[in-house]
Amino acid sequence: MTKIKSLFIAFAALAPSLSFAYGVGYASYPLQEKKLLLSPEFMGILSEGSGAGIQGRVSFKPNQPFMVDGGFGAGTGEHSIRLFAGADYEIFPDYEKQPRISVKANWEHAREFKQSVNILGITPTVSKGFNFWGHEAYPYLAIPLALGLHDKTKTYHSRINLALGISGKIPEQIQGNQQWVGNIETTVSLKDSYGGFLLSLGYPLN
Repeated sequence: MTKIKSLFIAFAALAPSLSFAYGVGYASYPLQEKKLLLSPEFMGILSEGSGAGIQGRVSFKPNQPFMVDGGFGAGTGEHSIRLFAGADYEIFPDYEKQPRISVKANWEHAREFKQSVNILGITPTVSKGFNFWGHEAYPYLAIPLALGLHDKTKTYHSRINLALGISGKIPEQIQGNQQWVGNIETTVSLKDSYGGFLLSLGYPLN
């Protein structure tokens, strides 16, 4: 628990000066039921208010079809605050040659470009587990679709992204007997959103 405590102390210290982004998360990773996954996440926005920062995420798998998560962050810049929560539902499992197909519903409250916006979205995701040099990993492709409501102007706008990522357990040669899980994701804006990348390191708890 010392490493987890240190990570969150670092997160609290850095949060006031950093900006945040969201990301698809660990939906494609086969987390055991009734387990929590705590993950500090480091990101960079490469378009539409570029910057860098971190965020915190908690993921939980209550049962086999569902994965839920939530997180928060605060800071300066064009993407200065973000709260989010989501629930992923598995439609088809990853089985033999069949990829895993799921749909995630998510809510966000964000402050972007000095405006508060509430965002409702769905994210269809396709993923498949592969063996890479003796280690299992789970690449995924997702298309986040969202509708944002600006609090001040009461206007709506739609946004579409393309997200490519991969998640998996960190090899034992690197982390020893620990259970760290990693995730790398890159995002491309297809309509009225932002492009960037996200690096995440998660630790499962009973």
